[in-house]
Amino acid sequence: MNTKLKDALLRIGIPKGSLQDATVDLFDRAGYDITIPSRSYFPRIDDPDLAAVMFRAQEMSRYVEDGVIDLGITGHDWVIENDSDVHEVCELRYSRATSNPATWVLAVPEESDYHKPEDLAGGIIATELIGTTQRYFKDRGIDVKKVEFSWGATEVKARLVDAIVDITETGSSLRANKLRVIDTLLTSTTRLIANRQAWNDPKKRAKIEDLALLLQAAIDAKSKVGLKMNVPRASLDAVLKLLPAEQSPTVNDLADEKWVAIEVVLDERVERDLSPALKRAGATAIFSYPLNKVIP
Repeated sequence: MNTKLKDALLRIGIPKGSLQDATVDLFDRAGYDITIPSRSYFPRIDDPDLAAVMFRAQEMSRYVEDGVIDLGITGHDWVIENDSDVHEVCELRYSRATSNPATWVLAVPEESDYHKPEDLAGGIIATELIGTTQRYFKDRGIDVKKVEFSWGATEVKARLVDAIVDITETGSSLRANKLRVIDTLLTSTTRLIANRQAWNDPKKRAKIEDLALLLQAAIDAKSKVGLKMNVPRASLDAVLKLLPAEQSPTVNDLADEKWVAIEVVLDERVERDLSPALKRAGATAIFSYPLNKVIP
């Protein structure tokens, strides 16, 4: 085992591949600097208690279950596919493209005569999600001829076999390849998972919980902005009435006793629509700023 991994309090798995850049960005917003040296599977992270190694998301849960690493980031779909016995610390709603859940669907060409799963009896299905797909057909009593592994470009194979099971976030690739969904097998989001022995270690658990808090705070902050403005005291009530009722803005006196400063955290879309109304109500010097973390 790598010396840095052995010496660290926590050994964490960073997903290599489509989630890699989004994960590094998430850690950056949570306050961790991760550097991935060229051709290396051992990223550098600026926390002496953490040591990172890169695995593909598809195999991450196996290494966490076996204790090769203490925790890792992977999709819930791969935990299910590998039937891994791990502790799920939290959901991390981020992905390679959107914050939408990823969905594994059973799809056929638009012109296909197959319209329901039962029509595929005796057929060949191509997918990367072998075990889950086999269980899906077995649980429904549908005797397919074969579920074969697809080494990528699965959409293309829909016209070479009878159907495919593939992952989608937006459906754009399915539409581009003129495929039709006939059922959904599994909906998945990204998870932070931990080895059960590591989770039961009080020192490691505290560090894992701290990391989970900061990562979730970074995700929550992505859709929010801070908003500051100066308001004549005479207009204060009118401005406060415009702010969402669930928010509790900070109101500070300014040097000029006729003015106050207001600061509040809002959803980005709310701020976009609200700022013009705040201006009309008397607020001035309105400016918004991005947030790295929002901890409730």
